[in-house]
Amino acid sequence: METQVNTTPDVTPRSAGIRFGLIGAVISIAYFVILNVAGLDITRGFWSVLGYAITAALIFFAHKYYKENGDGFMVYSQGIGIAFWLGLVSGAISSVFTYLYIKFIDTSFIEAIQDKQIEAMQQQGMQAEQIDKALEISSMFMTPEAFFIMGLIGAIIASVIIGLIVTIFTQKKNPEPAF
Repeated sequence: METQVNTTPDVTPRSAGIRFGLIGAVISIAYFVILNVAGLDITRGFWSVLGYAITAALIFFAHKYYKENGDGFMVYSQGIGIAFWLGLVSGAISSVFTYLYIKFIDTSFIEAIQDKQIEAMQQQGMQAEQIDKALEISSMFMTPEAFFIMGLIGAIIASVIIGLIVTIFTQKKNPEPAF
């Protein structure tokens, strides 16, 4: 009896990206909830940088997983593919959560963001009519639906950009060309 040899790798860039995208979604949701409950601004300063560092770490570990469970190699394009899928899955899930949170759980979330914007504009010395005009423009983007779309697109773009950098260090080309 002849045994068949499986020549396809057990892991693909898509499967590695999806696996770590699911992990990233859980981390992202927990991070959002913790910072929101603590009243900290996730969009600025240290907390924003920490969020990007977490994404970089997830991409690093996804690349490591891919190489360890595949043939031990990963070319640059595969690393970017992993980062894309990670961002897509993590962004989609966390954006759905954010949408549901803003729409049904904490309906004052957008109002709190606008209050912070007003305070920042007042500190910059903006006049009342300038603040009103700025709020009028930004209000188009201050809906749960806009947060969903921007969250999804932003997660994909951020993951790919971070993936472009991380992959420089994690790629491992096969020294023997495949025929």
